[in-house]
Amino acid sequence: MSEEKKEQIYLSDLLMKVDQRLTEINEAIKGKSDEIAEMYKHMQDHKRDMDNLEKNAMREVIRNYTLQGDHSVENRKRLIRLKDTAFFGRIDFLEHSEQTEKNIYIGVHNFQDTESKKNLVCDWRAPISSLFYDFELGEAFYEIKAKTIEGTVLLKRQFRIRNGQMEYMLDTDITIHDEVLQKELNQASSSKMKNIVATIQKEQNAIIRNEEARHLIIQGVAGSGKTSIALHRIAFLLYRFKETITSEDILIISPNKVFASYISNVLPELGEESVAETSVEEIADELLEYQIKFQTFFEQVTELLEKNDEKLIERIQFKSSKELIRKIDEYYIWLQNDGFKITDIFVKGKLVPAWFIKETFEKYNRMPLLKRFNEVVREVVENIFRFYKIEIQYKDRTELHTTIRKMFPSYNPRVLYKGFYQWLGKPELLKLKKGSSYEWSDVYAFLYFKMKLEGIKPNRKVKHLVIDEMQDYSIVQYQVLSRLYACRKTILGDINQSVNPFSSSNLDTIEKIFPGATSMTMLKSYRSTYEITQFTKRISQHVNVEALERHGDEPLIIACKNKATELEEIKKLIVDFNSSKYNSLGIITKTQKQADTLYESLNTLFNINLLNAVSVAFGSGIVITTAHLAKGLEFDQVIVPYCTDKNYQSDPDRQMLYVACTRTMHKLYITHISKPSTFILE
Repeated sequence: MSEEKKEQIYLSDLLMKVDQRLTEINEAIKGKSDEIAEMYKHMQDHKRDMDNLEKNAMREVIRNYTLQGDHSVENRKRLIRLKDTAFFGRIDFLEHSEQTEKNIYIGVHNFQDTESKKNLVCDWRAPISSLFYDFELGEAFYEIKAKTIEGTVLLKRQFRIRNGQMEYMLDTDITIHDEVLQKELNQASSSKMKNIVATIQKEQNAIIRNEEARHLIIQGVAGSGKTSIALHRIAFLLYRFKETITSEDILIISPNKVFASYISNVLPELGEESVAETSVEEIADELLEYQIKFQTFFEQVTELLEKNDEKLIERIQFKSSKELIRKIDEYYIWLQNDGFKITDIFVKGKLVPAWFIKETFEKYNRMPLLKRFNEVVREVVENIFRFYKIEIQYKDRTELHTTIRKMFPSYNPRVLYKGFYQWLGKPELLKLKKGSSYEWSDVYAFLYFKMKLEGIKPNRKVKHLVIDEMQDYSIVQYQVLSRLYACRKTILGDINQSVNPFSSSNLDTIEKIFPGATSMTMLKSYRSTYEITQFTKRISQHVNVEALERHGDEPLIIACKNKATELEEIKKLIVDFNSSKYNSLGIITKTQKQADTLYESLNTLFNINLLNAVSVAFGSGIVITTAHLAKGLEFDQVIVPYCTDKNYQSDPDRQMLYVACTRTMHKLYITHISKPSTFILE
């Protein structure tokens, strides 16, 4: 009998057992549901006859049955996934201490035969499954419960199973056979990020299974799969530490709602609950108790791209720097020592000397500055009672508070923040927008200062924080986030894809904020063809990227006579796309204004989606968006219009062009009129 025939039989037997288990679970769910309904009816019919003890006992039974039912429903979901893609790998492993080899089938979920208690499929996260990702044929080992199991890999086989049907089977003697990877990468894109359990590479597996690092920093080039790897890492940690961490304990800081929607499918595909997602704007809003208006990061980037404002750049650079932190720390010390103008006061005719107020204030120097005044008032009140037996009532206590606070420049953090720039001798660095809104660069600078004045309550609910697009957060933002979330972290991004180089952080900066962090680098790009990767390397000349040997068409640069002919060329490319095998086309502009204008010109002719700052989902088909919002997304084809020397000329422009061109998997088209940008000529 052929090997393929044997595998078909194994698959058929497995699916039969899965169907049997599904039938049992469906019957159990129905049985529990019927019993719960019967108990509710009994309680309703006998509510006057039953005492509280009986009612509470029945409610507890109902609650337990409901939990069992929920567990069964989750099991059913896993079994349905197993029916679709039963397994994707097989390893035959002979332990040195054993006589018989183990045949290990690897899939998204574990499945055990109820009769033999044998694992028919092993979860990809199980320790033994690491053999599939880390070793070729020959000597190998895996670790379980701090014990190393050594042996020999005798066979390594890969499968593609969809809808319960085996599409192909390959024997391989290298780590994740290149042919399988090529087949997967040549697939057309979808509107959601896919799980990659079948094609995880050895270096990716090391990141996913890293248990030791308190803070793991992943620097990955465009298309290296860093976000997907981070999500698979979450799934692994939830599996490995299921007793101490759940999906409710994890938080992802993502760049925008579109990206959050795009990645939302990965964890459920891996059998885990989705985790909460937020943004730095939402975190700021919460910390500011929704009392202060401010510009968003997207609005700041838009302003930078549309106006070449040197003063704006100066403000952003200073408020994103280590220098700002140093100066705020100095200003804070000045406020304590020189800002607090202490004088003698009288309370109920009794002298409270300045030296007593000063000593008391300094005694509490470990407390945030604005929290100390309450302690000073409390001690004054206690001492007046101790020495003069006079009780200070509520009204007098309030007056005492007011008197002491008046010795300080202000009790309002916003006023003190404005005072910082006056103390600095640079009041022009604080420029409020319409409606007294802060510029985005002020938000975390103010929060850092406010944190020193009032303290910050750490978020104890989050046990693991994932920070995506790490390069787009400044050193000041990291200072706030590190104090707010004292938990373990997975921090990932690409320093070559900053959409605002004036406030971005590099790897060295981030490592210093999280001492003892483990840094891992991903240099291989899996998204784009070899030709596109080589082309994008020339745009961002400092990027160190290894192009995968998956070949395709060279990027096509289309010179147009005028705006009208450029629009006609774009229309032709859309028509070609609509008749192709591909699912997604991204038309990526530099600014939102350009995206809006192009959308107006095309949306009556084609079915097109426009992404902007308020978009919450990413769909397949044709999408017009900006490079900023396209970050992290991928398309089968990409068109980058308006690639002229005027539109793409500055450092931020170069970054935007690099981001736009690295979004494509298979085809890249660039259009321009007049002189093309020097970035694509280089």
